[in-house]
Amino acid sequence: MKIAVVCANGKEGKLIVKEAVARGADVTAVVRGDNKSAAANVIRKDLFELTASDLEGFDVVIDAFGAWTPETLPQHSTSLKHLCDLMSGREARLLVVGGAGSLYVNQEHTVQVMDGADFPEMFRPLASSMGKALDELRARTDVKWTYISPAGDFQADGIRTGKYILGGEELTLNSRGESVISYADYAVAMVDEALNGNHIQQRISVVAE
Repeated sequence: MKIAVVCANGKEGKLIVKEAVARGADVTAVVRGDNKSAAANVIRKDLFELTASDLEGFDVVIDAFGAWTPETLPQHSTSLKHLCDLMSGREARLLVVGGAGSLYVNQEHTVQVMDGADFPEMFRPLASSMGKALDELRARTDVKWTYISPAGDFQADGIRTGKYILGGEELTLNSRGESVISYADYAVAMVDEALNGNHIQQRISVVAE
């Protein structure tokens, strides 16, 4: 399987590349500068400069883009739209590293995690921007997308256990009542989805066992 990881130099991007390479996938890192990931193949381009021809031949494109400053938060929408436009009508699948703030906390799907009074105010703009991008992605019936939300506590330096619980649109807790997952175990879930393609045009979520 041929996989392209966009923004492969980021913390999550590097772990996704590492996981995919370890499982025998043919991985290409899409990076702006020097490749810092385990991928043997490289496309050195800014995400916004990618063309449709750059993404030809891949079975899966994984979008690991992230933005955190007020000036760049709108790029969650614009970057995803750009990738969707490039992949419109293709058999290749687009997998997106998503956020947890847009997960629902009720069965009616009217209240999201970021709506809670205890949700950290500093993360609200980020969650809102990522939630908007997800809403826009849902309207793309021309792309075989999958959006994967991590647990609420997304731990950059957590260990890789290789295990996780698969959830859907609602915030899922493990047997200890926790919503937590490491970047490494999230990468396991992402590569599982890349290899299996079980959730096309769906948002799924993952939490540590």
